[in-house]
Amino acid sequence: MKTAFINSPLGITKIEGDKNGIAIISALSEGEVSKEIPTELQEAVIQLQEYFNGNRTTFTFTLNPQGTDFQKKVWQELLNIPFGKTISYLDLAKKLGDVKAIRAAASANGKNPLWIVVPCHRVIGTDGSLTGYAGGLWRKQWLLEHESPNKQQSLF
Repeated sequence: MKTAFINSPLGITKIEGDKNGIAIISALSEGEVSKEIPTELQEAVIQLQEYFNGNRTTFTFTLNPQGTDFQKKVWQELLNIPFGKTISYLDLAKKLGDVKAIRAAASANGKNPLWIVVPCHRVIGTDGSLTGYAGGLWRKQWLLEHESPNKQQSLF
């Protein structure tokens, strides 16, 4: 497994993967940016930088997350949430075909190993609240604002 660290507006981003695809993308509070990016990770780095610069809304590199079959099913469903849109945890459970699976779906959402690319940040509480986010609620808020079609403009 190869690893690279890049700078982002949300801190250092760690990317891990190999010839089979990217397995982990995570936010770190601190760390050192990689001087060299392994070939297997270069496309992911480019696309993430484009995303942070506001020039990309989808990702096309190969994903290879490790998890249970149920977790992978949840993560696959998260990929269907359009850029700039949100759904509730209840909506997610309904899309998975079992309203009673809301807690299991929320748990799988929280174990998503592919930060940003598998957009778990687009899942919010039924009341619109920014509930739970492994990377910190401030990151979730930043990501949702970054993806919002209605950008808030500063008057001053």
